[in-house]
Amino acid sequence: MQKVLNLFDFSQKVNYKNEIFAGLTVAMTMIPESLSFAILAGFSPLTGLYAAFIMGLVTAILGGRPGLISGGAGATVIVLIPLMISHGIEYVFATVVLAGVIQIVIGIFKLGKFIRLVPQSVMYGFVNGLAIVIFMSQINQFKVQGTDNWLSGNPLYTMLGLVALTICVVFIFPKFTKKIPASLVAIAVTFALVMIFGIQTKTVNDIANIAGGFPPFHIPNVAFSFEVLKVIFPFALIMSTVGLTEGLLTLNLVDEITNTKGNSNRECIAQGTANILNGFFFGMGGCPMIAQTLVNLSAGARARLSGIIAASVILLIILFGAPVIGKMPVAALVGVMIMVSVGTFEWASFKAIKRFPKSDIFVMIVVTLITVFLHNLALAVLIGVVISALVFAWESAKRIRARKFVDDEGVKHYEIFGPLFFGSTTAFAEKFDVMDDPKEVIIDFKESRVVDMSAIDILNKLTERYKTQGKTIRLKHLSPDCRRLIKNAENVVDINIIEDPEYGVLKN
Repeated sequence: MQKVLNLFDFSQKVNYKNEIFAGLTVAMTMIPESLSFAILAGFSPLTGLYAAFIMGLVTAILGGRPGLISGGAGATVIVLIPLMISHGIEYVFATVVLAGVIQIVIGIFKLGKFIRLVPQSVMYGFVNGLAIVIFMSQINQFKVQGTDNWLSGNPLYTMLGLVALTICVVFIFPKFTKKIPASLVAIAVTFALVMIFGIQTKTVNDIANIAGGFPPFHIPNVAFSFEVLKVIFPFALIMSTVGLTEGLLTLNLVDEITNTKGNSNRECIAQGTANILNGFFFGMGGCPMIAQTLVNLSAGARARLSGIIAASVILLIILFGAPVIGKMPVAALVGVMIMVSVGTFEWASFKAIKRFPKSDIFVMIVVTLITVFLHNLALAVLIGVVISALVFAWESAKRIRARKFVDDEGVKHYEIFGPLFFGSTTAFAEKFDVMDDPKEVIIDFKESRVVDMSAIDILNKLTERYKTQGKTIRLKHLSPDCRRLIKNAENVVDINIIEDPEYGVLKN
């Protein structure tokens, strides 16, 4: 049990001081972010805190990556906003449960490895789009609560001033020390200023009451029917995909920082379990949070203890700290979220524009625009991956080459370089001179591979073209997997393969 939790395994050389300090720091930075995301989506702020507690605790214990921090993240919450507007909170809880089931299925079937298919240009676009969405969402906080009317006069100036103060503290404080989270200090300074001088401004209590107890069990109040499934399944699929995409990318980031290896499939199962519990215990669901994970690692945490402490502190605040949190000025949360968006944005992508191929720049821009205007992060990533794959296929298709020569016996050889697949079949076929070639032709695949059915089909057609001219074409140096592919298609193709000798190890 000790080895599973990685809490008291002394062989891991866990620094308990670092773990405790990191846990407290993470909790303080996660609270304002979870509250802000919940308020952004139109949920009760308490659902955001419940999500931070449940996601943080479950994934800290069961997750595939010690040091990874999960909570009520904006990436998954944004997906649920349209559903909240159209069908209400009960449908949201049902969707979160279904998303958790999908994530567990992905983990069981070990599909987490496919995150490696996401190219860097797609990730730049994804992260930049998410940062812009977070920034734009803060503008709504400058509206009068419950209306579409903008603040004006003194309330507007007060709000702007407090937001500016929060941003300044977040920006300046790390220049003095990084031992205390700048966002926590900024909230404390803004909060203290409002309380001391009695400044009238929008607070969390103006939005909703966050007083609560331990998360209560609650079955989502939706009909168990196919009609409901049709409504929630698309949102659940998107939420699960977005959550795992961000989660597994964060896991890879932690692997690089700590020079260790996490278990992506175990993380998928942990995320799914946490989201199922969210749906049944009034949580808005979530996924790993990059910013909080980096805060955790920078504080020296390397085990699971810090995540458990962070979740426990959040629960204590829910149980006993509601009167204080309710008086927190919304301007402080807005300022923190603006700085989160600034920190999330990959500013390095601007420098990379000069070095990136034009196709990668195009992919990055497309993913960013889809994320910003459609708020569909999974669709943005999917389209980005598809475009990148098509570009790769096109570039690979252009690189197929053939070296031609006639041997002493009058046999013409075509040595093929580059993969033969659907994108390169046309260029491949153009390299053969069927009319003028001798009676016997050999195609050498020593430096090539037959990849798919399109490749087999073009070989079959090429064989037929030579056959009509009374000539023979044979294939040489096919790899075992290529041979199996052709053998599986032998009912529809007729290709002559030269049997290469098999070499064994001489035994005494």
